[in-house]
Amino acid sequence: MTATSPPGPADELERYVGLETAEAERQARSRGWRILRSVAPGAMVTMEFRAGRLNFEVEADRVKRAWQG
Repeated sequence: MTATSPPGPADELERYVGLETAEAERQARSRGWRILRSVAPGAMVTMEFRAGRLNFEVEADRVKRAWQG
């Protein structure tokens, strides 16, 4: 990421919590997120920051948490 790279679209990430995974992904793409990643609670993930990536922690096909990078 360069100093001029935006971290991602301006978005309220809490709006995704409680949505079914497919609906959350559809909404995220429509708001400009380029990369989406869904992970299970407690899953090991890389800590590298990727501009434009939105992460979802998903359990029972529902988003429990959303964060960028």
